[in-house]
Amino acid sequence: MQFARINDVTIHYQVIGAPADRPVIVFTNSLGTDFRIWRDVVVRLAGEFPIVLYDKRGHGLSDVGQLPSSIADHATDLAGLLDLLSVKKAVICGLSVGGLIAQSLYQRRPDLVSALILCDTAHKIGTAESWNARIAAVEKNGIGSIVDAIMERWFTPAFRRPENTAYSGYCNMLTRQPVEGYVAACAAIRDADFTETAKTITVPTICVVGDQDGSTPPDLVLSTAKLIPDARYEVIPNCAHIPCVEQPEALTAVIRAFLTSITPGENSP
Repeated sequence: MQFARINDVTIHYQVIGAPADRPVIVFTNSLGTDFRIWRDVVVRLAGEFPIVLYDKRGHGLSDVGQLPSSIADHATDLAGLLDLLSVKKAVICGLSVGGLIAQSLYQRRPDLVSALILCDTAHKIGTAESWNARIAAVEKNGIGSIVDAIMERWFTPAFRRPENTAYSGYCNMLTRQPVEGYVAACAAIRDADFTETAKTITVPTICVVGDQDGSTPPDLVLSTAKLIPDARYEVIPNCAHIPCVEQPEALTAVIRAFLTSITPGENSP
């Protein structure tokens, strides 16, 4: 395991090496998860692209940090980690809140971003009322009280079968996140709005969404793609909010095709 002290927060991360002439892919994960959600995508890309994974503050093995925290704080953490690793012009692949962090990183440190893969995310996610209601429920009754409702948004009925042990595992992942870190991230999402930032994005961007996403539905993700100049849009079938878990092969194919199309020399004989 690898740890770094960034902005007075201990950040848990992992680096997987590959040929130096390939673009670095940075994966930033969703609310209530840690970077293990990317495993089935990473194993398909390892050795082909250098990879950076990390647990954002308040999740996984990273510190919660000083509260309250904003999406800008998360982006500053990521910028500090990439600076520490001497990573420049990375492809930032962000899922849900990770996509908000990716947009904020582009806004604050465009020198670190060569392309964006925005998975199941948007320029603005949810309403103040919906986030305040979730925060109140978690503060009163814990994360366990919202598991069933969240899982209906995260995964399709086919994945949520009782006999699917992976489903039980992801329920465990959600409930074992620090409550204060989860609540802080909910508030950060509530207060984030990248509508204007999206219009200024000039790096190659693809917006990806599961066709049954209950958290950031396809229409919302499409509206974000339409804000970003020349952004691409891709729907993954038979998938809800977390394609890297539910349809990793399909998501990997989308990522690989996108990177092939934007990387100089990839299509050369």
